[in-house]
Amino acid sequence: MSMSLSDVFIFSVNAILPLILIILLGYFLKEKGFFTKDFLKIGNKLVFRVCLPTLLFCNIAELENIRSIPWHAVLYVLGVIVILVILGYFMSKLTQDENQKGVLMQCVFRSNFALIGVPLAELIAGSEGVTAAAILSAFTIPLYNILAVIVLTVFKGGESGNSVKGQVKGILHNPLIIGVFLGIVVLLLKMTVSDKIPEKVFEDFRFIKTALNYVARSATPLSLLVLGGQFEFSKVKGFRKQIIAGTVGRTLLAPMIGLGLAFYLTKKGILVFEPAIFAALISLFATPVAVASAIMAEEMENDGQLAAQLVVWTSLISVFTLFGFIFVARLLGVL
Repeated sequence: MSMSLSDVFIFSVNAILPLILIILLGYFLKEKGFFTKDFLKIGNKLVFRVCLPTLLFCNIAELENIRSIPWHAVLYVLGVIVILVILGYFMSKLTQDENQKGVLMQCVFRSNFALIGVPLAELIAGSEGVTAAAILSAFTIPLYNILAVIVLTVFKGGESGNSVKGQVKGILHNPLIIGVFLGIVVLLLKMTVSDKIPEKVFEDFRFIKTALNYVARSATPLSLLVLGGQFEFSKVKGFRKQIIAGTVGRTLLAPMIGLGLAFYLTKKGILVFEPAIFAALISLFATPVAVASAIMAEEMENDGQLAAQLVVWTSLISVFTLFGFIFVARLLGVL
């Protein structure tokens, strides 16, 4: 393997610091009056109700081949995510504010796999790492968003948060859930009837796919700018306990559980994870919390300011923890 540890550290810096810089740009534009409160409110709605659902739809609908899936890795990942949801639930008890509980929970189980995962897996394990990460993303990214919608709905303060009927309605009507559902429908249609449709039909109507991809690609930069506009440095002291808990859960506990258990199972021969799969697991469990988590928290009437703080702090800390986990994985011989 040609990857050096200096390559890993440089990659971590180059992958994560652009996120921080765009967040800082959003903060600067707010301070200079370019971003007003009304603009940020509308921008938040645009990302949550249009851009992110389109991104999820495209990620699922554009999948080509899901027949050669390493099911042992998929089932393992889904099992670990369930464990992390439970861990997040117990960590959420550190705060008495109902609007912060769901934010802390999603920070623990939801990584930035969609944005950083695939290129990181490629750096670690080449094209095989890309394939492994792409396959896992088909299952984990929709699951992350569905779970996030559920916890942010269930723990939301107010009448709609405490009513079972209100919770179910909020989940089913959530734009992200709708985006995932429509993506699955299109994927199933592709797998069953696309071979019966002439290729020329797809070529003639490719403008639809192009337009959707344009909207999808706007989700991340717009999310970061809005996040920066909503960020307040003065809130750090008030959130100190929650920031520490969420950052430790996301950047240390989640990867220790996800990677440690995988190493144990591999050494015992119970489940054998190849280097490419292990690279994808690092990308999945050791990356910071998803940028979209803050946008979702704000739009779903949870504590958006805490969610924004967690995006920033987990991103900064993960520059170093990512390097550490990859270093240890190499020492243990799993990469």
